Amino acid sequence: MRPQPDAIAAGRRILLIDDDEEFAGSLVDLLEPCGFEVTHSTDPREASGLVTSFRPVVVMLDIHLGGVSGLDVLRQLRKEKADLVFIMITAHAETETAIAAIREGAYDYFEKTAHPTELYALLDRAFERHNLAQAHRAAQQEVLQQSQRFEAALNNMSQGLCMFDTDSRLIVCNRRYAEMYALPPELTASGTAWQDIIAYCASNIGYADIALEDITAEHRRANPLHDAAVYSRLLRNGRTIVISRQPLSEGGWIATHEDISERREAEARIAHMTGHDALTDLPNRTLLRERMDQGLARVRRGEAFAVMCIDLDHFKEINDTLGHPIGDTLLRMTAERLVGCVRDVDTVARLGGDEFAIIQPSASPEESSALARKILETIGTPVEIEGHQIITGATIGIALSPQDGDDPDQLLRNADIALYRAKADGRGAFRFFEAAMDARLQARRALELDLRKGLSAGEFVLYYQPLVDILTGTINSFEALVRWNHPMRGMIPPGEFIPLAEETGLIVPLGEWILRAACADAVPWSGGIKVAVNLSPCQFKANNLVQIVTRALDESGLSARRLELEITESVLLHDNEATLSTLHELRALGVSISMDDFGTGYSSLSYLRSFPFDKIKIDRSFIKDIERRDAQEIVQAVAGLGSALGVATTAEGVETEAQLRAVAAKGCTEYQGYLFSPPVPVNQVHTLLRKSVTSTAA
Repeated sequence: MRPQPDAIAAGRRILLIDDDEEFAGSLVDLLEPCGFEVTHSTDPREASGLVTSFRPVVVMLDIHLGGVSGLDVLRQLRKEKADLVFIMITAHAETETAIAAIREGAYDYFEKTAHPTELYALLDRAFERHNLAQAHRAAQQEVLQQSQRFEAALNNMSQGLCMFDTDSRLIVCNRRYAEMYALPPELTASGTAWQDIIAYCASNIGYADIALEDITAEHRRANPLHDAAVYSRLLRNGRTIVISRQPLSEGGWIATHEDISERREAEARIAHMTGHDALTDLPNRTLLRERMDQGLARVRRGEAFAVMCIDLDHFKEINDTLGHPIGDTLLRMTAERLVGCVRDVDTVARLGGDEFAIIQPSASPEESSALARKILETIGTPVEIEGHQIITGATIGIALSPQDGDDPDQLLRNADIALYRAKADGRGAFRFFEAAMDARLQARRALELDLRKGLSAGEFVLYYQPLVDILTGTINSFEALVRWNHPMRGMIPPGEFIPLAEETGLIVPLGEWILRAACADAVPWSGGIKVAVNLSPCQFKANNLVQIVTRALDESGLSARRLELEITESVLLHDNEATLSTLHELRALGVSISMDDFGTGYSSLSYLRSFPFDKIKIDRSFIKDIERRDAQEIVQAVAGLGSALGVATTAEGVETEAQLRAVAAKGCTEYQGYLFSPPVPVNQVHTLLRKSVTSTAA
C-alpha cells in the first residue's frame, strides 16, 4: 500500500546515487507520487556537489557503482555532512556488505527485490530518525547555549559566588570569587576542600579581623548546611568583603562574596561631606552642633564649656576688591591658622561666609580669654596671597556654659550677640556675653521692625540744608536729609537708623522714596536751585538705579540738570567697574555727581582719576580742625585740586565765621553748615531762598 502524498511531510528530499538507470528510474517513479522530492545521479563523482546544492535529508546509495565502491562514497559524504541519513541499496546476495556499510555509519539497507511497502516503511523510519537527531542536536545546542549564558552570567557578576556540597567541597565558583582572593586554578577546581581555600586566603591575602582557627571554629558552630548567615571580613589589603550564605535544599550551601570597599569609602566621603565645609574642610554647623551636644553632656557633670563666634574684619571689601579666588584662599588660610591656635580637644568650625566658631570643652573664662587674644594676634598678622599683602583682623564673641545657656542654639545665639557688641565697640576685639547685650539687641530688632513699619506708614520726612556760594552768598542747592518722625519716640536723627537700614537692605526702598520725594519737592524752587540726594552702596548693588533716577525725574518733571547725586568713596569699593558704568549712565542723563566726605578713604585721589566728578565735598572733620596747620594744608590741597580739575569744592560742617574765612582763604568755592542754616523742613526752603537774596543784595 502506497502512502498518500499528504501523509508525508513536504520537502522530504532524497538523493539517489545508482548507476542502474532502469532501477533508479523505477524507484523515482515509485517515490515521487508519494510526495518525496528525488534527485538521481548515476555518477558517484557528482554526489558531493549534489549534497551541497540539493541538500537532501536521505541519501540512497548503491553499494556497487561501476568501478567505485559505495562504501568509499559513504565515507566521503559522512566526512562532509555527518547528519545525512544513508540507506544502502543492495542485491540480495550483498547483505554482508550492507551490514559493513551500517558499521561505517549507514542507517539501514534496502534490497532491490524488496516490496515497495518495505521501502516506504524504511523511509518513514529514516526521516523520523533524522527529525529525532535534529531535535536532539537542537536540545544539545540549547543546553550548550544555556550553559554558556549561565557561565557568562556567573563570570560577569560583580559578586563572587561559590557553591559547596555536603562534604564542604567546591562544586562551582565564578571568576570574581577567584579574583577576590587571588586563588590559583587548582583551588577553583571542583572538589577542592573549603578548608584548603580558607587556609590559602589566610596565608596569602590575610584576614585583618579574625584568625584562621577562629574562622574554622565559627564555620563549625554556624552549621552552613542548615543556617543562613550574613557577615563581613576585613582583609589585610584593606578590602571589606560581605559574605551572604544560604543552605541548599539538596545539601551543601551557596555563598556570595561582595567587595563593599568602594561603597564604604563613598559612604565615608559622603558622611564627611555632610559634616564638613567644602572650602576649608572644617566641621560645618551640623557637626558643630553634634560636638556641642557632647560638650554640654559633660557640662551637666560639672565641667565648663565655651563657645566662640569669630568674624573676619573687612573680609567683604577684600573679596570685592581682590576677587573671590583670593577671598577663598584667605578663608582656607584663616581656617588653618585657627586650627593652629587651639587644642586637640577643641573644635574649629566654619558657619558660612567669613564666620567661624570654636568650642572649648573644659575651658575657664581665663583660658577662653587667652585663646581669644592668641586668635586676634594670629589673624592680625599680614599674609601674602598672589602678590597681595593682606591685612585683616578678627572680632570674637564668647559665651560660657552653663551660665550663658545649656543648649547649642542658645549658646551660639549668645556668642553671636557678644560678637555683635564687639563689632559695635570697634572690631578687632573680643567680648564675653552679658545679659544686657541681649536687651540692646532686642531693642535694635524692635527698631528694625519699626523701621519696616515706618517705611510703609510714611513716617519719614525730608529736611533740606543749603549749599552756599562763598563769593556771592547765594544758595546753589539744597541737600536732602532724611528724618524719621517716629510715632512714639518723636524725630529720630539719621545716625540712629541709617546704619540699620544699610545693614538690613531697607536703605534701597528708603533711598528710592528719598529720591522721588526730593525731586518732587525741588520742582517749584525758583532760580534753577538744585537738589542733592545721597546714594548708598546698596542702591548700586540693586542694578536698577539708573531706572529709578529716570523714573523720579519723569514723574516729578524736574530737569536732570537740577539733580545732584552724592556718593562716598565706599560706593566705589564694591564692584568698581560696574559702579563706574552706572555713574557714567547717570551722568549721561544730565545729572551732576559729587564725591561726598572726601579725604576719609585711602583711595580718594585714585577715584578722582577714575571718574569726572562735578563736585568735591571736603569732610567736616577737616573743617572742624581747620585751625590746625595739617588740616589747613589738606583743605588747601583739595581746593587746589578741584580748581585744577575744574570742579567745585564744598566745605562741609562750617559753623563759625572763622571757619568760613579759613575755607574761603584756602580756595573752597562753596560751604554748607549751621553757620548759614541747619537742615529745615521743605516749607522753610523759600524763607532761606529769600534770606539768600537779601544777604546778596546787602
